[in-house]
Amino acid sequence: MNMQDAADRADAMLDATIGAVVPEIQWTHHTWTSGSCTVTRRRKVMTIISEQRRGSFLGVIERFWQKSGYEITGVNKSKAMPAIFAKTSDGFQLTLSVGYKGQVVFKADTPCVEESEVAEPTTPPNGPAYPLGKIPTPNVRSDFWSAAAPLP
Repeated sequence: MNMQDAADRADAMLDATIGAVVPEIQWTHHTWTSGSCTVTRRRKVMTIISEQRRGSFLGVIERFWQKSGYEITGVNKSKAMPAIFAKTSDGFQLTLSVGYKGQVVFKADTPCVEESEVAEPTTPPNGPAYPLGKIPTPNVRSDFWSAAAPLP
């Protein structure tokens, strides 16, 4: 596997993870990097995930990763900035982290693979494609994910 193959696999894992969230969330590409033999892909969630819905959101992701055969390697249970960490059997590492103003970021790190050129991600975001460095804090409301209180 070369770096482009690994980047494609990381993108596919992020696509599947985000696709597992119902109702759908809006996301955009965030910075991606490549090292001498690794690639990191990132996506920011533009949907507002309310503090009251955050636990449910993290639960959806954790269950999906477990169902996908990924090992949950850590959970940060911080109320303000929780995170989940997972690893695949072939060394890919996935992270969901909640940061400033509730901004959810998904990250996929590849294992060290054969060096190659790496292209930009090809999956189009399901909302605006913001220029790097210009991504705002979450600004898309969802009747479910942005709700302040649990629905009956």
